[in-house]
Amino acid sequence: MKKKLGLAFGCLWLAAPLVLAQTAAPEPAAPSGLAEAEAAQAAAPSSRLDSALFYQLLLGEITLQEGEPAAGFALMLDAARKTGDAQLYQRATDIALQSRSGDASLQAATAWKQAQPVSREANRYVLQILIALNRIADTVEPLKQEIGLAPDVERPLALAAVPRAYARVSDKKLASTVVEQALADYLKSPATASAAWTTVGRMRGSAGDMEGALVAAKRGQAADPQAEGPVLVALEIMDSKRPDAESLVRKYLESNPQARPEMRMAYARALLDLQRYAEATTQLQIVTREKPDFPEGWLVLGSLQLQDNQLALAQPSLERYIALIGQQAPQDESKRGLAQAYLSLSQIAEKRKDYAAAESWLNKIENSSDLAQAQTRRASILASQGKLEQGRQLIRQLPERSPDDARLKLNAEIGLLREFKQYQPAYDLLAQALTVTPDEADLLYDQSMMAEKLGRLDDMERLLRKVIQLKPDYHQAYNALGYSLAERSVRLPEAKALIQKALEYAPSDPFIKDSLAWVEFRLGNSAEAVRIFEAAYKAKPDAEIAAHFGEVLWSLGQRDRAMALWKEGLLINPDNETLLETLKRLRVKL
Repeated sequence: MKKKLGLAFGCLWLAAPLVLAQTAAPEPAAPSGLAEAEAAQAAAPSSRLDSALFYQLLLGEITLQEGEPAAGFALMLDAARKTGDAQLYQRATDIALQSRSGDASLQAATAWKQAQPVSREANRYVLQILIALNRIADTVEPLKQEIGLAPDVERPLALAAVPRAYARVSDKKLASTVVEQALADYLKSPATASAAWTTVGRMRGSAGDMEGALVAAKRGQAADPQAEGPVLVALEIMDSKRPDAESLVRKYLESNPQARPEMRMAYARALLDLQRYAEATTQLQIVTREKPDFPEGWLVLGSLQLQDNQLALAQPSLERYIALIGQQAPQDESKRGLAQAYLSLSQIAEKRKDYAAAESWLNKIENSSDLAQAQTRRASILASQGKLEQGRQLIRQLPERSPDDARLKLNAEIGLLREFKQYQPAYDLLAQALTVTPDEADLLYDQSMMAEKLGRLDDMERLLRKVIQLKPDYHQAYNALGYSLAERSVRLPEAKALIQKALEYAPSDPFIKDSLAWVEFRLGNSAEAVRIFEAAYKAKPDAEIAAHFGEVLWSLGQRDRAMALWKEGLLINPDNETLLETLKRLRVKL
């Protein structure tokens, strides 16, 4: 059975760009088969390219364009083996990846690696395909070779990129063990020990082994007291239960007076996360004293001073930040920081009852969405600490200079309530907004989704039908209502008609195809459901589609394929509620 590849190919090596990334996005329109064959001709060694081989390359590309990837793959791989050319091996592997065939892509990459044992690119393909297939135990040797094949100057970067490569692996403990085995020699070498222990520390931390991560950080610092990596590991696991982690950070800062200001800033942020505001302020004061031209230090210090109501100190700190940012080229991050600084200065002016100055600072914010995003993030942090009402108030304090600003605030507050599963307040807030604009389709649709969360299915249906009446081309409403009926296995012919209507307006939408496949399954048309699911999942590998598709396969007895699909779904989105509920209901453990 062919293994299908999901979005796991998003893992990147910092040492070099990843060609596999092209599988996560639609391919551009392919040129003619002749053009592709000419490109392959340029790639193949001219001494081995005869008319038969050229014809084979041409036939392979034409076969691909005619929708026969398996045949095109076989022709291209055969040509690669005949010529031993790296670009043809890569082309064959990419064909398999684009058709989402795990076995075939591994076959081609392995053949490439066998033909060119010292090719780092071939080895990288093998490694990343194995990770995507969740064959973690088989990655020890390819990982060891990836690090070994890196030039000396790039090896620290290659080591640092390892945790990112394994980030979506479900078995974090196994991944940590495998990485540690692969890096055994590098943990002993003085030239690489610190970087290798940093990687091991991050892997242990991601596997939940915080004590092991701390041990790794200590060994990394012992190998190179000036290295930043072990300190960053310690910062990630620093809390009141692990004082040794903070001791490692402080030791680094005290013994490296020329440390980058970003390191002390990271320590200050860790202290803020622990709500140790006074100590964080002390660190920020050190940063601004030793590196007075480092803008971020002034912004965070000013924000803390404002929080402590130290207005006389906060204003010059924030103004200093604005002046420093003005000397730099504009960047998105600096624009967001400026929005935060202007808001804070406006608050200072408001506290002083200088309302004209407060308005003046607000007028400097160029894009209200920057301000809304910053405030929404702060509101979410407050809500995470059990201060939801304070978060809502923070959003409501956003300025309104246009109807768009008011809508941004409403969306932000509804999003906050939805994020923290406060469906009733969100429903009520939408009802309040609808008293002003009772026929606004988007608001009605959002309210219907809140009604569904509350189990008020009659209200949901009433609202969705009103949306359809007001806006007959609102395909999301047809789909939502049809899917709800299908999910409950009621009025299935009507559910199918609604979903088909949605497809008329959005025929390429994979999520509507998912709904159609689901209703076909509920109607007992499993073969048709599988056919539709195949197309939907190919168009959009998504955890929710994987949940439904997998359940259909499971019901048909194709349990290995279903489990493989669910594993892919978890790699895509490990928190998807539909997928997690499906696994729980079917009592499946992956």
